[in-house]
Amino acid sequence: MTSPDPALRHALSRERAHHERCRTAFHGMVEDAQEHVVTGADVSASGADAEVLGHGLRSRAKEMRELPEGPLFFGRLDFGGGERPDPGELRSLHIGRLRIGEHPAQEPLVVDWRAPVSRAFYQATVHDPQGVAVRRRFGWAPGSNGDSADLTGLEDEHLQAGGESRASEIVTREMERPRVGPMRDIAATIQPEQDDLVRGDLALSVCVQGAPGTGKTAVGLHRAAYLLYTHPHRVRRGGLLILGPNRTFLTYISQVLPALGESGVRQSTLRDEIARHPVAETDDERAAGVKHDVRMAQVLRRALYARVGAEGVDALVVPDGSYRWRVTESELLRIMADVRDEEPPYAVGRERVRTRVVRRIQAQAERRAGPRSNAWVQRISRSRAVGAYVDAVWPRVRAEEVLAELLTEPGVLAAAADGLLDADEQKALLWAKPPRSWKSARWSAADLVLLDEVAGLIEHPQGYGHVVVDEAQDLSPLECRAIARRAAFGSVTVRGDLAQGTTPWAARSWETVLRHLGKPDAVVVPLTTGFRVPGAVLALANRLLARLDVEVPAARSLRGEGELRFRAADGDLPGAVVAAVRDALGREGSVGVVAADGDVERVREALGAAGIGAGGADESGARVALVPASVVKGLEYDQVVAVDPAAMVAAEERGLHRLYVVVTRAVAGLEVVHDGPLPF
Repeated sequence: MTSPDPALRHALSRERAHHERCRTAFHGMVEDAQEHVVTGADVSASGADAEVLGHGLRSRAKEMRELPEGPLFFGRLDFGGGERPDPGELRSLHIGRLRIGEHPAQEPLVVDWRAPVSRAFYQATVHDPQGVAVRRRFGWAPGSNGDSADLTGLEDEHLQAGGESRASEIVTREMERPRVGPMRDIAATIQPEQDDLVRGDLALSVCVQGAPGTGKTAVGLHRAAYLLYTHPHRVRRGGLLILGPNRTFLTYISQVLPALGESGVRQSTLRDEIARHPVAETDDERAAGVKHDVRMAQVLRRALYARVGAEGVDALVVPDGSYRWRVTESELLRIMADVRDEEPPYAVGRERVRTRVVRRIQAQAERRAGPRSNAWVQRISRSRAVGAYVDAVWPRVRAEEVLAELLTEPGVLAAAADGLLDADEQKALLWAKPPRSWKSARWSAADLVLLDEVAGLIEHPQGYGHVVVDEAQDLSPLECRAIARRAAFGSVTVRGDLAQGTTPWAARSWETVLRHLGKPDAVVVPLTTGFRVPGAVLALANRLLARLDVEVPAARSLRGEGELRFRAADGDLPGAVVAAVRDALGREGSVGVVAADGDVERVREALGAAGIGAGGADESGARVALVPASVVKGLEYDQVVAVDPAAMVAAEERGLHRLYVVVTRAVAGLEVVHDGPLPF
């Protein structure tokens, strides 16, 4: 870092001056963007063109204004110069979170980290310098808002002849910085194996199996930012969706993409994406397990298409003035069979039947009296006879009607589930108190997944160009299918950790997940090097890993420091928790107190009585957060106090997996408070 060496002090002074120049240029870019909005309003064009232009200009200006404050560059590359480069011969490029320039035609003052030329910042080595003579990293004061005086140090890595590879103190310090507040971007610290994943082609679907602390979530978010930069029109036209496991997690990651200069990306949960109705009911474990089973897809298809059939329907007669056109029963059966064989969405199939019946009538009419006008075709298509026939053989239906009937009528369920579900499974599905109609039904979370499956059979939902899925190991087959429908013509970035699977239907192999997502050929890339979780904590987690029913390589940590402590409660668990939290508050950074869901209120009362205020998981400003074990996945705290691991394990079927998640939330120290034998 900063040295008394006059040469380094001079270099630091020059870099601060460059940053001042960048700040001036950036403010000029913001003003120009706003000015373009004003002048763009006066551009002579069609109404539609003007609206599109205005929307684009306003969006760009808004993005520029709302970009979070912070340092404008974090690195520099010096290219060329031969074996012993003269500084004057080198071409230098500063690397930052977005491109900054004084004029579009001039060399930029800062190059976007996603630009092709910036890749060498992450990939160049002594053995493969990629034309880089010197790689410089900058150290900024923690929490800097971009004041040039906050540039406190720099370090140079010489990569050409005579250079030597070494670990970066700046990168290490940034990775180990206290985890207070929402998740930060890692543009300054991306590692080579992470960079390979970030810069994968848009058409490539990738599955990242990431051990705790390997940065898999950050990789997915930075890949989204990279795709938006590299393929802006294709990605924005198709849309980019980021799916998190819950809203707490989305709050935690919400600032990453804006900090990288990208806004307007939809960040949501799968439940929000498929929410046709509010969740007003809770399934028992048996019913939920059956509803999430992949066999239900076939049950629902049968239930929907049981409504389709032309048997018993006579020939169709359509009045046309004084004439009557007739389509025979055999022709109608052939039309129905052909459409069924094509397997279109249900609503499309219904219209195909209508269209092909009208074509038969049109062919008869044209043989008799010549070509028919479009108005005539529309009149026949909307005629009462054709409409009544289509309603009889391929009725219009809502997803709610299909599912409510299936879960209410034992006979309907038995027919649809024949050979797929046994009698006990069918009994578990049936509603104990059927509603009067689907309109008064109270839907569970699992019912929403089933409704989406039926709705997807009726009509395909709007798709996205790319979908990023976090904590994918917890998705059920039916949930995967819901995502697959939204990524049918796009690609996906799937990230997760099989060892952290905590739902009853959690995956045990990525092959199964990817097949249900409709991306069986996606490449699976393991990340096993932990950059944040201390070695002692990962060693404890690896002891648990050996007891989990998943084939996942053990993780290793680059961090040798970190604390692992055990505290026996000796019959006073609340008092032991309070003491552990006080010890944690004496250390730097955030404190996460994690307890089994049923113990949270008891712990909150104990902390409150001791004068320790604890926020919730989604309160980013709180120094101490009290978090139920069920929602801690994906979050990080410098100090974690794990309360009564045995209670966490006993609370659910995959309790050992839940405990694995809890202990790996610590990025500096972990204290395990227990009142009895430990499940390690």
